[in-house]
Amino acid sequence: MKPRISVFTLGVDDLERAVAFYRDGLGLPTEGIIGQEFEHGAVAFFDLQAGVKLAVWPRKSLAHDAGISLQAASPGEFTIGHNVGSKEEVDQIMEEARKAGAVIKVSAHDTFWGGYSGYFQDPDGHIWEIVWNPAWEFADAD
Repeated sequence: MKPRISVFTLGVDDLERAVAFYRDGLGLPTEGIIGQEFEHGAVAFFDLQAGVKLAVWPRKSLAHDAGISLQAASPGEFTIGHNVGSKEEVDQIMEEARKAGAVIKVSAHDTFWGGYSGYFQDPDGHIWEIVWNPAWEFADAD
């Protein structure tokens, strides 16, 4: 398998709330909810870095499409790591998330391995780590 992962899809309980959180609260670009004319089709895509998208899709629709039973949400099974260029940027994004309605699970702090990170949960309980790793550099594609 060639490494061509290009979409991360999060199952959500309230699609409009999820769109508001990611678009209005965190500022991720999106065309909004599409596919409402199809049963199980309503979804929203957010542009991340070049070639990568975040999708939010109702949990019921995701389970239907994947041919699995709808299970209780379990946020601890998967995290999304968002790497940034400085400690200050970690603090800034954590504050944006809090203002948008996220629950701060671990405040930003110096890590044992020399970095700086914090964790928040979005309105559907998905866990995000905002992290600065001094060994990694990022060329912004803006």
